[in-house]
Amino acid sequence: MNIFIDLLSELIDVLSTILYAIPYIAAYVLLIVLSLYLWQFFGRQISSKKDLGSLKTVTFGDASAVSSNGVASLVSIVAIILIWGSFTGSKIIPQFMHMPSAFQGEFSFTYQATNGDGIQDSAEVIVLVHKGGEKPVSPELQEGLGWAKSDVLVVQSQRSKLLIWDKNDKYDRKAGSKIVSVNNKSIEYGSPVIIENGRIALTQKGTLGVVPDKGWQMEPIWLPAPEGVWKRFIQIFSEGYKNYDLAEHLGFSLFRVIIGFLMGAMVGIPLGYAMGLNNWFRGWFDPIVEFMRPVPPLALIPLIIIWMGIGEDAKIILLFLAALWIMAIAARAGVSGVTISKVHAAYCLGAKKWQIMRFVIIPNSLPEIFTGARVAMGVCWGTVVAAELVAAEKGVGMMIMTASKFQQTDIVILGIVLIGVVGFGIDLLVRWTERLLVPWKGKGSSFYFLSTNYDHINLLFFGNPLGAIRPAVARFPVQSSKFVSERVLPAGSNQVSPSERLKVVMSDKPPSLYFCNLTPLPLTISGISLMGKINTFLFSPTTAT
Repeated sequence: MNIFIDLLSELIDVLSTILYAIPYIAAYVLLIVLSLYLWQFFGRQISSKKDLGSLKTVTFGDASAVSSNGVASLVSIVAIILIWGSFTGSKIIPQFMHMPSAFQGEFSFTYQATNGDGIQDSAEVIVLVHKGGEKPVSPELQEGLGWAKSDVLVVQSQRSKLLIWDKNDKYDRKAGSKIVSVNNKSIEYGSPVIIENGRIALTQKGTLGVVPDKGWQMEPIWLPAPEGVWKRFIQIFSEGYKNYDLAEHLGFSLFRVIIGFLMGAMVGIPLGYAMGLNNWFRGWFDPIVEFMRPVPPLALIPLIIIWMGIGEDAKIILLFLAALWIMAIAARAGVSGVTISKVHAAYCLGAKKWQIMRFVIIPNSLPEIFTGARVAMGVCWGTVVAAELVAAEKGVGMMIMTASKFQQTDIVILGIVLIGVVGFGIDLLVRWTERLLVPWKGKGSSFYFLSTNYDHINLLFFGNPLGAIRPAVARFPVQSSKFVSERVLPAGSNQVSPSERLKVVMSDKPPSLYFCNLTPLPLTISGISLMGKINTFLFSPTTAT
């Protein structure tokens, strides 16, 4: 029963935190929507073009329909810096954009107390709030003529402090004295009194907790201003950190991540292919992969230290395990997602098993593998901090952990920013590589004849009604280039009759491209039959002669 009460208490705490954060989240969403409408409004004023391309939002089956808006990205970055600066009192943004800062100065309040005999008296408390690092001079104060004497309390900005109000009084708490009100407002434990520039709370022991107004700005120890992080970056870039240059820290972290990822990919991709192509391998490794996939790499650190020690091998093995299961699942999903009609069509055209693997399965699985690679690289970068906990002397993770022990928040944020920037750069590199090697991702199904010379044809077919390039299904020799030009391309024409629904485009010089777009025909059994007829017509020895 106690466990349910504890869980309910935790749930209430979480919900209260969410409710507290809702206004801030709503304000951020409102900022996004407002910037969108402003951009659309000014965009319409600049250009009144309203063709189908400008009005396009999402075209299903075409991944290129929606792309990142560069202006939105720029506005997003600027907004984050402005929000960051406004909550830290940054000097790089205008003063009017700053959030209310913590109170600094002097304020006072009066408390009413009774002694053990029921005699009531009051006293004044002057609170002096000063900036951190300053040593203010306490103001002179007349204690008063009653048994309750006035007090002076010096508090650092964004801090709170206890006031032992009876320390200088004639009757103390041991004699039965207690505070009953503040500024003529009744006060009890758990029910603080809100006053101008602060809050007064009564503790269980009867003392007063004085909390000056903290405002909305954050203290540098919690969140430094952007210029503070920049200054720290310049300092570490020029002087280094812990006897190593910043480039060395970044280089070692990057080295560990890349090596760990490559090892995970080299093992995980073949494992995923085996699981996707063979029932025995699927049954053998499925329990292992599905069991290890949810296990966070952080949980493996103690075991890695016991097995591998605290050397460089332990860090790379941890990153290897972080990438292994992701790549295995991505490769398995890529193989399982291959459309069976493409395999049947390739067999219909005479492809062998190795050709099916080379020209159908691998190209079709590459998009899933690249997606898994992006996810795995992100996980590896998130794990590098934990990996460098294992007695690392160099690395961004070591910088973060060492700085956190000394509450050097600016270095912690700097390390996080560096990890994010480098990780984003790696993600861009992976995406560029994906666009280069897998141009057919997100495109539909079409038929293509691709050739590097006139002596063979690469047949590519995938269901894109718009005719986008997709991976090759099979590569088959033809009798001669003369056959192609005579039988497929009639003399004086670059395409056959539209009634045949066959379009062939060929360049004048090698490498040549033969494009066969069967737009109206889906990849069904009838489509496969049609491809069999095309294969017989094009590649039959009797026809070619």
